[in-house]
Amino acid sequence: MRLVHEPADGDPRTLATDVERADSLLKKVKGLMGKSSLPDGYALVFDFGRTGYRDVHMLFVRTPLDVVWLRDEEVVQVKTLRPWRGTGVAKADRFVELPGGAADGVEPGDRVVLDGEA
Repeated sequence: MRLVHEPADGDPRTLATDVERADSLLKKVKGLMGKSSLPDGYALVFDFGRTGYRDVHMLFVRTPLDVVWLRDEEVVQVKTLRPWRGTGVAKADRFVELPGGAADGVEPGDRVVLDGEA
């Protein structure tokens, strides 16, 4: 499975090939807390099944993250969060955490899809 950015006015590009899902309550609560680095090509996907306000905090996360909030695979917000202090919130049904800088060029209105999603 890979995470693909489909810009509104350009060619698709792969954001991540090492995609993990936060598929339990414990994984969603823990997220990337305690991580001091992330490999290139890594993404952690949080699925919620329905749209709501989804917040992200950086408490105990020791590396910058790019967070992409999605609604029906459409990007609604992209934000780079600083270690320990960053926060963000958007109305979405899914969000993705990536290493800082990995979502450069991803803009609201673009699409981000999981290629090979079951």
